[in-house]
Amino acid sequence: MHNRRWSNEQLRTQVEVVNGTIKPHIILKKATYLNTYLHQWLKAHIWIYEDRIVYVGENLPDDLTGIEIIDCKNQYVVPGYIEPHCHPYQLYNPVTFAEHGGQFGTTTFINDNLTLFLELSTPQAFKLIDELKDIPSSLYWWCRFDSQTDLPNNDNIFNSDDVLAWLNNENVIQGGELTAWPKLLNGDNTMLSWVQETKSLHKKVEGHFPGASERTLAKMMLLGTDCDHEAMTGKEALTRLTQGYTVSLRQSSIRPDLEEILKELIELNVERFDRFFFTTDGSHPYFFEQGMTDELIRIAIKSGIPIPEAYNMASYNIAKYYDIEHLHGSIATGRIANINFLTSKENPTPWSVLSKGEWIKKEGEDLRKFQPIDWERHGISKIKLNWQLEEKDITLIEPIGIQLMNNVITKTYESRLDLNSSQIHSDSDECYLMMIAKDGSWRVNTLVKGFANQIGGFASSYSGTGDILIIGKNKSDMIQAFQRVKELGGGIVLVENDTIIHEMELPLSGIMSKKDMHSLIQEEVHLKNLLKERGFSYNDPSFTLLFFSATHLPFIRITPSGLIDVKANKVLLSPTARNI
Repeated sequence: MHNRRWSNEQLRTQVEVVNGTIKPHIILKKATYLNTYLHQWLKAHIWIYEDRIVYVGENLPDDLTGIEIIDCKNQYVVPGYIEPHCHPYQLYNPVTFAEHGGQFGTTTFINDNLTLFLELSTPQAFKLIDELKDIPSSLYWWCRFDSQTDLPNNDNIFNSDDVLAWLNNENVIQGGELTAWPKLLNGDNTMLSWVQETKSLHKKVEGHFPGASERTLAKMMLLGTDCDHEAMTGKEALTRLTQGYTVSLRQSSIRPDLEEILKELIELNVERFDRFFFTTDGSHPYFFEQGMTDELIRIAIKSGIPIPEAYNMASYNIAKYYDIEHLHGSIATGRIANINFLTSKENPTPWSVLSKGEWIKKEGEDLRKFQPIDWERHGISKIKLNWQLEEKDITLIEPIGIQLMNNVITKTYESRLDLNSSQIHSDSDECYLMMIAKDGSWRVNTLVKGFANQIGGFASSYSGTGDILIIGKNKSDMIQAFQRVKELGGGIVLVENDTIIHEMELPLSGIMSKKDMHSLIQEEVHLKNLLKERGFSYNDPSFTLLFFSATHLPFIRITPSGLIDVKANKVLLSPTARNI
């Protein structure tokens, strides 16, 4: 897999660098580096030619003129970190996320393909991911087998021709994640055949098994799953390990479990961590304000994980699991030159970063060299909402609604509100909630309890289905919020008393910003604060929006198929057709 990254001519040139007839571009002199195989800190000179480490050892070239020599005294060198479970469309886009992560030492990303699968044709998507290979970060991809929501045309979208084309793409190293695992377990042989094909290609299959019993985990292992990231306790992580899984330990904005999991694993006498690694699991921008994978390493060191082991859990363990260890995860001859320079072993936030042999951070200075992507050329652009929203669209016919229990878990409730009222009073924590098709052809109207008590109108094209979500107490404000999203070509807009008080522009398919992460973090933090002031009592409203439609979570979801009771597999309220 990926053995032809370099041409024959490039490989011959790299050998000549070692022979001394061609000079390396960079030498890391007297580097104290983490040898991931020995779990020891060793000293060596490290030669880099273009994007590859070509030599690690005691020798230096006879002639050092013209070579960039980096004196590594008082520095510690570790492999670039790897994010193995990345959803790169969480308001940011794959480039801005990778650009930001690089400043904290994360140089390799293994990415969900779901948005590309849903938004683009397969040839379009492949052209895009080929272009993304040119950025300083290393990007790999998954192949999804389901949409994690209820789409009426799901079987047409996830067809064998497209799924198998993705699985056979050299940039794809994983099938899954298996958010529709109950279908697989209950007899979906089409999905099973995709899992089998993934395995035959020697690629991995990622689970999605929150709360799964030991027997369920055993069954899913038998069906072909290799790894799962949904353990919420040390005991759950250990159960996965004993059933043969590699275990991805999560620290995310809605599941900040890592410290507790590691503490419990140590209490359970786990002494080896080579089948564990870390993930931030698609957290939203604000979560990454202070760092990325480096913060997870810091938690591990603080929790008592041996320092070499902690770094391996963010690099080598991941590379070995995905069979890309010949390119990533270690400071060794032949690997891509993704290298972090630390001021101390205990501080995983790098002082300098090499990514594919390029400085993207040097002595604390941001030197990022990410060229902008012409997203429109690849078919990712502003959404066009060529229809009008009217007050008659915000009509309730049933008192049934969605009650938020936390950021993403819901349950059914029955409202006592007057369904014919034009607004809901602020002394109630209920709001109107509707989902409208992006093409305006249908709507689903319900209520949401526990989202906020003082929101006039809140509209978002950021959703799990790509359709429009509108929430609020005042129908006029709701319509105005929608109208502004329409004008922006995608975004999130908050309206109060006929005034727009905050907006986030999302011009890439209505779900992604073009702005750099620093700017986006500020926008999202401001939105969070405004919603909190208006009664939102949880910590990640962006995940609430995204997972309103997520049928892999309990218990009630709003989807293009209607209001769904997930556990009962029952439609509680069907969509209403609209004339457009």
